[in-house]
Amino acid sequence: MTSPSAPPALNATLERLEATIAQRRAADPDASYVARLFAKGLGKIAQKLGEEGVETVIAALSESREALVGEAADLIFHLAVLLAAKDIRFAEVLAELDRREGVSGLAEKASRAEKAARKG
Repeated sequence: MTSPSAPPALNATLERLEATIAQRRAADPDASYVARLFAKGLGKIAQKLGEEGVETVIAALSESREALVGEAADLIFHLAVLLAAKDIRFAEVLAELDRREGVSGLAEKASRAEKAARKG
């Protein structure tokens, strides 16, 4: 499953990451960080993603370019774990980005607010 707009190397990297997470998900939690996260549950996985998001922001504001690259990699990794926990593939996320391409960010936010108001 690849997104038409993402470069092939990006798709391949994300697909390998998904495969690695799927493989390690069922491993021994004492031998695999991924398995340990899954054993602790969705709340812990979400918490780790939040922590990595904060660390990424801190690196962007006050650390080196290399630190930001490292934190961004950690953030994407933990996002991949969270998506796997919810049975969502990166291809779905990339397809949503493709759908939004060319749409004003303000218009996209307004359409989501309208949908939420109709549901509420």
